[in-house]
Amino acid sequence: MSTLLEIKSSVLRQVQVCPSFRRRTEGEPGSSGAEAREPTTGAWKPGDGVEFFAQMRLILKKGEGRQGLPGPEVLLRSSSPAPAEPVDASRGLRALTQEEVELLYEEALYTVLYRAGTMGPDQVDDQEVLLSYLQQVFGTSPEEHAEAVERVRKAKAPTYALKVSVMRAKNLLAKDPNGFSDPYCMLGILPASDTLREAGAHKEQRFSFRKGSKRGGPLPAKCIQVTEVKSSTLNPVWKEHFLFEIKDVNLDQLHLDIWDHDDDVSLVEACRKLNEVIGLKGMSRYFKQIVKSARANGTAGPTEDHTDDFLGCLNIPVREVPVAGEDRWFKLEPRSSASRVQGDCQLVLKLITTQRDTSMSQRGRSGFQSYLLLFSRLLQFEHRTEEPNSSSWRGELSGPAATVLCLHGAQSNLSALQLAVLHWQVSSRHHQTRTLDYGYLLGLLEDMQAHWEEAASLPQEQEEGLADSFSAFSEFGLQLLHQLRSYFPATNSTAVYRLELLLKCLGKLQLFRPAFEICPFETELNMDIAAALKRGNREWYEELLNTLSPREQPGPQRLAGLVKLADTVYEDLQSCYGIYASLFHSIIRVDIFTLTFRQLERLVAEEAWVLTEELGPKMSLEVASGLFELYLTLADIQRFWSSIPGRDSRSLALAGIHTPFLPAVKLWLQVLRDQAKWRLQEAVDVDTLEPMDASSKHSSSAATASLCFSHIQELWARLAWPDPAQAQALGTQLSQDLCEAAVFYSELLRKKVDAQPGAAGEAVSEPLCTVLNDVELLRKTAGQALRGLVWPEGAAGSDGVLPRPLLSCTQALEEDLQREARTVTAHLTSKMVSDIRKYVQHVSLSPDSIQNDEAVAPLLKYLDEKLALLNASLVKENLSRVLEALWELLLQAILQALGANQDVSADFYGRFHFTLEALVNFFHAEGQGLPLESLRDGSYKRLEEELRLHQCSTRECIEQYYLDKLKQRSLEHNRFGRLSVRCHYEAAEQRLAVEVLHAADLLPLDANGLSDPFVIVELGPPHLFPLVRSQRTQVKSRTLHPVSVPAEACRRRGACVLFTVMDHDWLSTNDFAGEAALGLGSVGGVARPLVGGSARAGQPVTLHLRRPRAQVRSALRMLEGRTNKEAQEFVKRLKELEKYMEADP
Repeated sequence: MSTLLEIKSSVLRQVQVCPSFRRRTEGEPGSSGAEAREPTTGAWKPGDGVEFFAQMRLILKKGEGRQGLPGPEVLLRSSSPAPAEPVDASRGLRALTQEEVELLYEEALYTVLYRAGTMGPDQVDDQEVLLSYLQQVFGTSPEEHAEAVERVRKAKAPTYALKVSVMRAKNLLAKDPNGFSDPYCMLGILPASDTLREAGAHKEQRFSFRKGSKRGGPLPAKCIQVTEVKSSTLNPVWKEHFLFEIKDVNLDQLHLDIWDHDDDVSLVEACRKLNEVIGLKGMSRYFKQIVKSARANGTAGPTEDHTDDFLGCLNIPVREVPVAGEDRWFKLEPRSSASRVQGDCQLVLKLITTQRDTSMSQRGRSGFQSYLLLFSRLLQFEHRTEEPNSSSWRGELSGPAATVLCLHGAQSNLSALQLAVLHWQVSSRHHQTRTLDYGYLLGLLEDMQAHWEEAASLPQEQEEGLADSFSAFSEFGLQLLHQLRSYFPATNSTAVYRLELLLKCLGKLQLFRPAFEICPFETELNMDIAAALKRGNREWYEELLNTLSPREQPGPQRLAGLVKLADTVYEDLQSCYGIYASLFHSIIRVDIFTLTFRQLERLVAEEAWVLTEELGPKMSLEVASGLFELYLTLADIQRFWSSIPGRDSRSLALAGIHTPFLPAVKLWLQVLRDQAKWRLQEAVDVDTLEPMDASSKHSSSAATASLCFSHIQELWARLAWPDPAQAQALGTQLSQDLCEAAVFYSELLRKKVDAQPGAAGEAVSEPLCTVLNDVELLRKTAGQALRGLVWPEGAAGSDGVLPRPLLSCTQALEEDLQREARTVTAHLTSKMVSDIRKYVQHVSLSPDSIQNDEAVAPLLKYLDEKLALLNASLVKENLSRVLEALWELLLQAILQALGANQDVSADFYGRFHFTLEALVNFFHAEGQGLPLESLRDGSYKRLEEELRLHQCSTRECIEQYYLDKLKQRSLEHNRFGRLSVRCHYEAAEQRLAVEVLHAADLLPLDANGLSDPFVIVELGPPHLFPLVRSQRTQVKSRTLHPVSVPAEACRRRGACVLFTVMDHDWLSTNDFAGEAALGLGSVGGVARPLVGGSARAGQPVTLHLRRPRAQVRSALRMLEGRTNKEAQEFVKRLKELEKYMEADP
């Protein structure tokens, strides 16, 4: 077989799917930069379609950012520096007089010159560096500085004291029989003389506070302090505090002993306590204790006490105490090489001054006040070295500044809480004169909170100062929150972070409220914050209103400004929900979104109600356009509230606002209808009916139409009219307008392509292909737009079911555009009709001597070339349409060729049968073309049947005629009535008995509405039963018709009993009422003998009457064309019934 049979039209396997227009088209094709400009706001006139839809695109673009609830990642668009906060020098600490500055300078110099203790690694140890730094801070000349330093050096040195806090010990030795000890501490200061003596001759032994020590005389009682005794423990906790005066900070030492306290007991009492002994080791130790006590009672002198056991000691030089103090665990030491000790002791040491020879001390200024002034001076100096406009400084002090403050705080005996309070007071006040980082202030508050929980309350004077600082800072914070949008814009991530820290600072202030005896807040701080936010909202709105839409302007002039105002309010509410709401609620429990939404929504609603009432009587196209845009934003505001779970928009001031806007919306939608047609007209006028680019197969006008329809759908979704009845009316009218516009556009396309002259000899028209693609794109986009025009509660059915008016419009438009597509397809394929007939004629006239594949090759080659062009020009759906149309053309052409040729050879029909199967394979293209089900349906069945019948003998055709009647039996029910019969075959006598029982529901064929039926019974095919004649019943009679027939004939293919029901007419020919066929193979006794041979063995059979179908008539027509006698006689006998045959319903 020729390789031409392998031609499957490879282009059919490369069907392309048109990419989504929405993904590819941002704007209308061919639009220039000038077209995208913001249009004027004048009344719309015919021909303004481009400008009108440009305005509509702006409205839709505005709504794109209003889908769903906004998130921070959408709103935070800038990380630039935050706006500068207001500063006021008068909000800082009181400025010092020159005399006070000099006194403070002296205080600072005194602190540095008379420092004591060990400097830490992070501190500046060089005295000259510290003095030079203070000179810079206070701005003195070298002479003045040298004079001041000399004056301070001549002053009396301060009186030092060592603060010792004995906190706890751990892992002490067990000295008592019960495995524990009863430890207590004795501690005191070893003067310089004892220290030197200790370091001299007795280096192998350490000093002890025990009475009768032979290493020097006893210390005075005021130098020795004793803690409480902690019973039965090896890990005692004391937390006792002591203060020791220091004579010489360079040589004095702190000495501490830990002893196990044991009372004097008698031997009897010791024995009585034997039950306290723990283990054998404890027993041995207890007996030793008893012996020791007895020996001591008998021989010891009155001044000796051997009942307390030594547990360890510490010797700490005062000069080694860090200037900032220390909290440390010290390892216990033995008092001699023979002593056995273990464990550690925790001490808190701090070296302070109790008397200072400075003017500030002499004038009664406390260390707390001096530190406050000194820190303020240093902070101002340190901040001056930073960037002038920096708001991110976190109070990082230089080494000299931190050292000076550490020295002064330690020497002034300021607690950690007092230092934290001082740093907050000074920094919070300084922040109001020059902005600091809120993270630094928050850290100060957290530090103060931590120490507040550990320490006792402050003195009243200091607490009052702290309360004043809280009040001043909260007042400053409320001032900032009052202008929230100015200082903390929601689009600036830096500003939002500063707001978060500010709120955390204010939240910390609330935590201190119960701790103050004198409360700095008259009301709850969150109530003050809410009040400040409300005042700020009102002022912001009034300023915006006066700028955009002043009330003194006429209504039409105010309308455009009010639209901008409503848009700005919506954006502000988005920011409030997406950025501010979570911060305010999580930190200070203020619902800023509800507060702001309620306030702004009410204010906007008031303006909208007043303006719509004023503009109602002045409705024009310009006013309607503005009101329509305003309503869309107001509806967005309502939906924004409703989209939040748990919120109900029925309580809003905007509830029912749609009512006064209804006339404007109706007028605007009318303008939309007209402008859509004008826009489509303009698009078609400039359309060249060529594909837009290589990736698309539709023209520019189709892209414009699709964009217009999608804009209309999006606009309706944004409109979301809340009243169901009004929404149904608006939606129904809009859907009808959209359908009219779509049909209008398709008509414009057809007129344009009809007006174009076609190229001579062109079988595939490129403009027609483009138009067909345009219609298909229009069908999809217009249908999608229509399905998007649903309205609330408009559908009576379940979700997903379109409302009935909308469904009717959608179906009507689908039918119109499908019809239009078929029309264009027919126009396109009509140019190929003559060529197809020519190539089919070539197959028909091919001699029997050539091969079938050679005969059909020109036709397949022609089709392959044309379909390659069509595939390149058409989208998938249209290619399928053209293939279906071409297939039908081919089938009709072959049918015509068969009808034009009679009495030809069997090879002629075999060649066409081969051609038909080759075309099926060609159009199926291995699954890439048309499905086999559609190819083998309709005209194909008729053609295949005719080809098959042409290849059959006359008798085979007659048998097919009866087979078709049998196949038709079950397809009709009750249309022409029913006939009840009973048949059986008596094999012994070769006799077939047919009994017609009764009929029902026959057609009324007489004028009186009734019929006079009788039944003709015959066997077929005739050549199987040549001796059997047809029989008939009497009118309305019941008759048994036994006939003699051989069983072999009854079993043949197509053998049947044919019942023809006629209506008897006395004045004219009888009327045909219907017929039914019963296959003899199903009659009892034919396949197998009946049991008993009873004539009544068969069961009644109900047959449904029918009229012959075209399938049956095709066999009859085939026989009509036969010239042999048998065929002509059979046709002649059936002619009298043919006039009653009708086509299928």
